[in-house]
This record gives sequence, C-alpha cells and structure tokens, in this order.
Amino acid sequence: MARHDDLTRLPNRTLFAERIEHAVAEAGRGSGFAVFCLDLDNFKQINDTLGHPVGDGLLCAVADRLSACVREIDTVARLGGDEFAIIQSDVQNAADAERLARRVVECIGAPYELNGHRVIVGCSVGIALAPGDGMTREMLLKNADMALYRSKAGGRGTWRFFEPAMDASLQSRRALELDLREAMDKDEFTLFYQPIYDLRMDRISGFEALLRWPHPKRGLVPPDQFIPIAEDIGLITPLGEWVLNRACEQAAGWPSELKIAVNVSATQIRDPRFAEVIANALDASTLAPHRLELEITESVLLGNSAETVATLHKLKAQGLSIALDDFGTGYSSLSYLRSFPFDKLKIDQSFVRDATATNGSKLIVRAITSLGKSLGITITAEGVETIEQLDQIRAEGCNEAQGFLFSRPVPATEIASTILNLRGGLARRHLSGAMTG
Repeated sequence: MARHDDLTRLPNRTLFAERIEHAVAEAGRGSGFAVFCLDLDNFKQINDTLGHPVGDGLLCAVADRLSACVREIDTVARLGGDEFAIIQSDVQNAADAERLARRVVECIGAPYELNGHRVIVGCSVGIALAPGDGMTREMLLKNADMALYRSKAGGRGTWRFFEPAMDASLQSRRALELDLREAMDKDEFTLFYQPIYDLRMDRISGFEALLRWPHPKRGLVPPDQFIPIAEDIGLITPLGEWVLNRACEQAAGWPSELKIAVNVSATQIRDPRFAEVIANALDASTLAPHRLELEITESVLLGNSAETVATLHKLKAQGLSIALDDFGTGYSSLSYLRSFPFDKLKIDQSFVRDATATNGSKLIVRAITSLGKSLGITITAEGVETIEQLDQIRAEGCNEAQGFLFSRPVPATEIASTILNLRGGLARRHLSGAMTG
C-alpha cells in the first residue's frame, strides 16, 4: 500500500523512483530506456464542472489505458493529481519512444463514458532518453518534466523530447517569474488604452484597457509572455483586481459618454469575491456601472458552469455590459449565446485581417454581424488596420471598430489628445482622403 496509488492501484512516486534506479543500473550494462512525464490537459476544469467522482473515474480510466499501451517490462505510475509517468525499457533510439508517445496521446484522447457523461481529455507528454539525457533519477525526471512543460506550452495534446536548450529556457522563465512577483510588490505595471470607434455615430465610444509591464531592465514585456506565468503562479487574480481598480479610477475622469472595457480571466470570474471586487472598484472610482464593460473569452464559459453564468447575470443586472471577445475562435461559440445574453461580440482580428483577402473570412464576418443584428447585440471588429478593412466591415454592418487605423494603444496621459484627434470623424476623413488621394 505504501508503494502503490490508492485510487488507480498503479505504482506511486516511491516505487517509480526505485524502478528508475533499477533501469539506470541496467543502462550501465548497455540497455537504454526512456522516462515519460505526462499530465492531462484541462483536468481541473473537468473536476470543477462535473465533480470529483467523475474526475476520479477519469483518472482510473486513464490508468487502465496507459497500462494497455505498454509492455510488461515497462512501468506506468501515478505521481499525484493528474500526473502520470512511464519507464519504457529497452529503448534503442528516439523512434521507439516516439511510437509509444503517439500511441499514448491517441489512446488517452479517445472519448470516455463516465457516470452518464461523455468526457474528452487530452494529454501532454515530455520524454527524456537515457543515457543521453542523464544517468540519475533526479536528472531524468527533471529533464522529462521540462520537456512536458514545453509540450504544454506548444499547444497541448502532443509530446516533446528533452533538449539542452530547454534548461536555459526554464531558467529564463523562473527569472521572469521572480521579476513578476517583484513587479507586483513595486507596482510596476501600467495601463494603455485603445479607442473603440462607433461607426454609426462616427466617434469614439470608449477605450479598452490593456495591461503593460515596463520592466526596468527588460523593457516593455509583451503580455503574452507574462500573463500565462501570472496565471500559472496564482497572480492573475490580484493583477486583474489592480487592472479593474486602475481602469475605473482613470475612466471616471473621461467624458461621461465614454465606456471603459476591461478584460477579465476565467480565474477572476470563478473567484467568489469577483462581484464584490467589481462593486468596490465602482464605489472607489465613482464610475457609473453602465460605463464599465467586461470582456471575457469563451474559456470563461467552458463547461457552462452555473456559478459563472449566475455571476455574469448578477453583474449585468447591476448595469454592466458583458462582451464576448475573440468571437469565432473557440469551440462552440453559438452555444454560449444561448446560455448568456451578451451585450457585444468582438470579431477576432484574424477574420477582420483576411476579410478583404479571402471570401471565407468575409462570409464569416457577414454571418456574425447578421447574427448580432438578429439578437440585438453590438458587433465590434478588432484589428482594423487599413481603409479597405474599414470599408469591408462597415459594408457588412459592424457597429464598432478597433485597431491601428484609429490609434495604437496610448498611455492615460494621451487620452485627451487621442479623443481630440478622433473628434469630427476620423473614419470620414480617412475615407475622404482615400477618395481624393
């Protein structure tokens, strides 16, 4: 019992370590082997939405499938949570390990029927080969785990072999993580704002708040580098609260017809304090609730959590607007329109960018605007950079536009000049210049 997992009956971390030591000793006599580290993709969401009994059933089913993928001379273990590991014995080359990795990913990814629920879950795999990637238990597990991290970062549902460069990459990430924690303590973040343009009124209707990190040594760190780390280390909730408070505080000083749009993560909305955080931000800033627009992505509604939908309804009832961002890029956008009455859909910039180049994107933009008109939902086109794109999305019936054609994101100190520059109809002036130029 001390050497096996209670739930799955697989070897546990203790026994797995002993098996690696044995494999290392065998490798010293010329027999290579591979260490696989793997975990399930989005397992926590399944646990949260369907409950722990279904989660436990899934772990047992995964254990059975993994055991069926390997030979008797191999070892499958559960290290804890949704983390599993494999020792593949008698490995002659990387191709042997890759064949097993492909079999594992395909097998784990097939649907499960659990307690009346059809569950689909993927897995990510990291692989270290002995003796080339190490000849100690610690080194092999560390290197396989680094390869697993890179596999997950690369899109999940795949496998990666350890490469020496991964170690340097991990050290860099750890350094960025430490800097991020320090930035929170020192209040190093700032907000930039990009205007949202009302095409019918031909004027600015509001601004979207965009988080920026001007690092004292690294310079401006792109959000796609530090936001995932903030989510991984549990900083996204306090960071999101800071954004809400600062955005509301600064927007309160703008003309009263302008809204402020703030992006919120799934983690924030699932926090039981989220509605209270919103109320506190509005109270402290004296910003009218109808001027605050929350932008969420489809990941917030994944699993159609009753608690999440109830929170959104509560916020909407208080006068806030709720927008669905990056519309069209998720898994089941239309189903979300049934579960919640959104005020706005934002068409992802990938469709806007290609709307003048490919008929498919043009038809998608047309379909979304038609859908919005039928449902009484405002449609905003993101990423508008050219007059041609503006002409296209205007012709298709989009209500609003946002992008570099109007303005790049600007600091709060440039809000007044941005409003002034766009006053009098920038879109009309652009069109006039295009016709006379």
